[in-house]
Amino acid sequence: MEAIIVALIGLAGSAAGSLCGVLVSSKLTHYRLEQLEKKVEVHNQVIDRVYKLEERTELQEEKIKVANHRIEDLEKK
Repeated sequence: MEAIIVALIGLAGSAAGSLCGVLVSSKLTHYRLEQLEKKVEVHNQVIDRVYKLEERTELQEEKIKVANHRIEDLEKK
């Protein structure tokens, strides 16, 4: 009878230890995912800004080309 009680206490201790380990691991994983999501969001914002800057640069380059053509036309006259 004592052996059964000792075994049940050991089982309860093992189960509690395993459950605590799973909970701690889950919290750590959740925290790390949140941190990764924050980094991804910052990265995506940078990519969006770079894309907008590239669009502006292309527009400015086109304006410069048009202005240069106008200057050349005026110089020819």
